[in-house]
Amino acid sequence: MDPADFFAAHLGRNPVLGIFRGLDPQQTVEMCVRAWDFGVELVEIPVQTPDAMPSLRAAVAAAAERGKSVGAGTVTTVDQLVAVREIGAEFTVAPGLHPEVVQESHRLGLPHLPGVATATEIASALALGNTWLKAFPARQLGAGWIAAQLAPFPSVRFVATGGIDAGNAADFLAAGCRGVAVGSALADPDALAALKAAVGG
Repeated sequence: MDPADFFAAHLGRNPVLGIFRGLDPQQTVEMCVRAWDFGVELVEIPVQTPDAMPSLRAAVAAAAERGKSVGAGTVTTVDQLVAVREIGAEFTVAPGLHPEVVQESHRLGLPHLPGVATATEIASALALGNTWLKAFPARQLGAGWIAAQLAPFPSVRFVATGGIDAGNAADFLAAGCRGVAVGSALADPDALAALKAAVGG
């Protein structure tokens, strides 16, 4: 599947991307199950340090049993990209735009979501062939930034990441985001209900 089609298909069904960072393998799987029960299609396990790999491996195994997709986050080098692909990650996410990672992800056919925070980075990502981009840090950029960037870059599909919760998710979606990345809100039953209402679930 084309990388753009991958994100469009999954986030089109549910615009929430779950991010579970710094949890042990059992906790990671528990949070993944909570997210999947909520209807989340995509879950990201950040692997900024090697000790996060067991949690990614556990999430990938649990996802296989449910027909779900798990990705690896904070992938900033080609070595990381290759390692998480071998584990079974079906997509990767980065906090910034790393051209060598983008190019290798294209070569491997592995969907990649690079982070951007400026018009220059957006233009660079588009030049590399990526239309799905992670707006990071979203809370600091603000929903108005999303709408402003979509004017000159209408082909971009933003996933707002960083500080997104039930209180502001609807604002980012209304500004034009195609997805919102959420972490701790998926652990709180009250916040989960509010988030569901915010995303129209």
